[in-house]
Amino acid sequence: EVQLVESGGGFVQPGGSLRLSCAASGFDFSSSPMSWVRRPPGAGLEWVSSINKEGVIIEYANSVRDRFTISRDNAQNTLYLQLSSLKTEDTAMYYCSNTYNARLAIAPHTSRGQGTLVAVPS
Repeated sequence: EVQLVESGGGFVQPGGSLRLSCAASGFDFSSSPMSWVRRPPGAGLEWVSSINKEGVIIEYANSVRDRFTISRDNAQNTLYLQLSSLKTEDTAMYYCSNTYNARLAIAPHTSRGQGTLVAVPS
């Protein structure tokens, strides 16, 4: 059974930074591309970033490019998302998923964890 546990969220002032983690189990993490998605308050899921299994092919949504950095540690079965220069509009619940495709990452049937909340006040 796929298990994904996100952590590292919190309350941070605009311009601040956070590092999110996603601990994966129940599948071959080192062979799986991964993604981060988020759900802002009152809105639907939106894709944030994807990384291939080796960690060398990476994509970002335009809204976070140059501010967020995705990475992974296959030895630790963990996915990361470094958030920098945070803005109010980054406020959301953040989730990881075991797919690269942005459309699949936000699909209802795709496995995700319980999420971790990032709150950036105005």
